Amino acid sequence: MAHTEFSGRTLVISGASRGIGLAIGLGAARLGANVVLLAKTAEPHPRLPGTVHTAAADIEAAGGKALAVVGDVRNEDDVQRAIDAAVDRFGGIDICVNNASAIAVEPTEQLSAKKFDLMQDINVRGTFLLTKACLPHLRRSAAPHVVTIAPPLNMNPHWLGIHPSYTLSKYGMTLLSLGWAAEYADAGIAFSCLWPETYIATSAVANSPGADELIGKSRSPRIMADAAVEILRSPAAEVTGKCFIDADVLTEAGVTDFSGYGGGTEPLIDFFLDRPATA
Repeated sequence: MAHTEFSGRTLVISGASRGIGLAIGLGAARLGANVVLLAKTAEPHPRLPGTVHTAAADIEAAGGKALAVVGDVRNEDDVQRAIDAAVDRFGGIDICVNNASAIAVEPTEQLSAKKFDLMQDINVRGTFLLTKACLPHLRRSAAPHVVTIAPPLNMNPHWLGIHPSYTLSKYGMTLLSLGWAAEYADAGIAFSCLWPETYIATSAVANSPGADELIGKSRSPRIMADAAVEILRSPAAEVTGKCFIDADVLTEAGVTDFSGYGGGTEPLIDFFLDRPATA
């Protein structure tokens, strides 16, 4: 019975109240997982759909067990409180998903120090704090995974030059993942990165200039969820130390038609990728 495949497995996801984080939580919940949602949004936001509490309700409706924790991934105490709550409620942690991320792509001379700090703090520090807090529990899991929503390292000068500070923060997440794969090679914990081939229809895209056209050429967050589930199904040794693209993971799993994910016939290729989209 497929819907119990992840029964008894506990995921902790940062930035989980909407978008890719919530989608991954739902994908695991449909297979019976326990999902711990760490997010800042406790009250409805005028420009952003959903709160950590509505996300938890969605997880329960999808067949999983949910625990909502209001907190900031940048704050060490908040992160530890989320991990303690997860272990108290579900007995352990099997999967850590580093999803929380901030983006600012202004040219360097226009980028504020505040936005620079925000990207490094959420993207790099947040990934460090959440993973570090999960590690003692991941060591005791039968199938431990850490999945970080970060791109393959692409040294094309275009991606280095177009938004160096954002690139630094996202590549920092990737470097941590690759570093941990080496550091914990003997612990049996899988560390992988997952990145979308195309733009994903998230609030970040919906709130950007020219949003209507962008959303029309963006795929559903569900494609990232389906790819994450495939990674989480895999033995640690097969996926650790790798950077995956969602469409490649699904092609490998036998998916040939991506039209159900939206984005039209020519979806927009995402940042950091030099490639044509999967037809």
